[in-house]
Amino acid sequence: MARALEVAEGTPLGDVPVGAVVYDAHGREVGRGVNRREANGDPTAHAEVEALREAARALGTWRLDGCELVVTLEPCTMCAGAILGARVKSLVFGAYEPKTGAVGSLFDALRDPRHLHRVEVRGGVHEAENAALLSEFFGRLR
Repeated sequence: MARALEVAEGTPLGDVPVGAVVYDAHGREVGRGVNRREANGDPTAHAEVEALREAARALGTWRLDGCELVVTLEPCTMCAGAILGARVKSLVFGAYEPKTGAVGSLFDALRDPRHLHRVEVRGGVHEAENAALLSEFFGRLR
């Protein structure tokens, strides 16, 4: 999670600071991403999607089975779908997102028993540190 927080610090000005890192089955970093929705004018440019794309390029396959995604904020519905589609083995996230979180807050898109793929999930990891990063960002906007 420390690495994901470090990555989040590189978020472009104006974007919500979220960092994501993908590790392969051997624990090597193979992808990372930050939110770039505002910077790129792209609604899909979430940190998780950026990290998954980079990992797929690095590994030469869209199937990221055996990989772990670590992200500073609970994924939204779109990102949960991308995680499932990429066949990620496990997800670790920091702060819960009560307004848009799709891995326990609003509903749990990843652990729905109807899915063919199962993702191991650990949420609330270093939650206070991750929430502080977001609070600082939104505090500056006010």
